[in-house]
Amino acid sequence: MWGCRVSAKISVLLVDDHAVVRAGYKTYLSLAENIGQVYEADRGETACQLYNQHQPDLVVLDLSMPGIGGFETIRRLINRDNHAKILVFSIHNELVYVTRALQAGAKGYITKNSSPDILVTAVGKIALGGTFVDSELAQQLAITMTSGLDSSERIKQLSPREFDVFCLLANGYTTHKAAEKLCLSYKTVCNHGTAIKEKLGVETLAELTLLATRQGLITAQEVL
Repeated sequence: MWGCRVSAKISVLLVDDHAVVRAGYKTYLSLAENIGQVYEADRGETACQLYNQHQPDLVVLDLSMPGIGGFETIRRLINRDNHAKILVFSIHNELVYVTRALQAGAKGYITKNSSPDILVTAVGKIALGGTFVDSELAQQLAITMTSGLDSSERIKQLSPREFDVFCLLANGYTTHKAAEKLCLSYKTVCNHGTAIKEKLGVETLAELTLLATRQGLITAQEVL
C-alpha cells in the first residue's frame, strides 16, 4: 500500500488502446506546469504492471479497451492499492458507466468531449485528494440520487467483463465479433451471455437490447 503520496509534480499513467489518442492527451498533460512524468499503457494488463513499477500519483483510464477492460482494471488497481487515484476518461456519457466506475473506486469521471483544460483540472484536483465529475454528468447523478430512481439495479449485478459483453451484444455484435473485440474465446463469451441473461432476467437478445436501450447503452457506432 503506497498511501496518498503526491510529489511536487504529478506523475500520471495514461491508459488508452489508441496510440494517437494517447499521444494527443500526453501532450496536453505534459504542457501543464503541475504535471511531470506521463507513462503510457495500451491495455489494463500493462497498466497494472506499470502501476506496480512506477507507482504514479494518478491513473487516467479509458473504459473500452481489449483484454481485461477498464472496469476490471479499476478493480485490480484498487485491490493492489486502495489509495489508488483513478480518473476515468471515456467516450461514454451514460450514467450507468459513471456510477459503475465510481462504485468500483474511481475518483473522477470525464468524457472525451471535454476540453483539454478539464482533463488537466481533473487530474490536479484528484491528485490532491479530491474528486471530479464532469459538470453535466454530476448534475444528472444528483437528479437521479434525489429522485431515488435507479433503474439499473439489475445491471449492477454484472461483473466488469459481463458488463462489457452485455454492451457489445446489445449494440449488435455477434458472439464471434464480441469475442474478437474483447480478445476472449467464443466459448467464454457464450458463457458470459448465459450468465448475463440469468442475472438480468431476460431470455432473448431482443429483451437484452430493450433493457440496454432503456439504460441509454445503445450507441450509433458501426459494428464491423
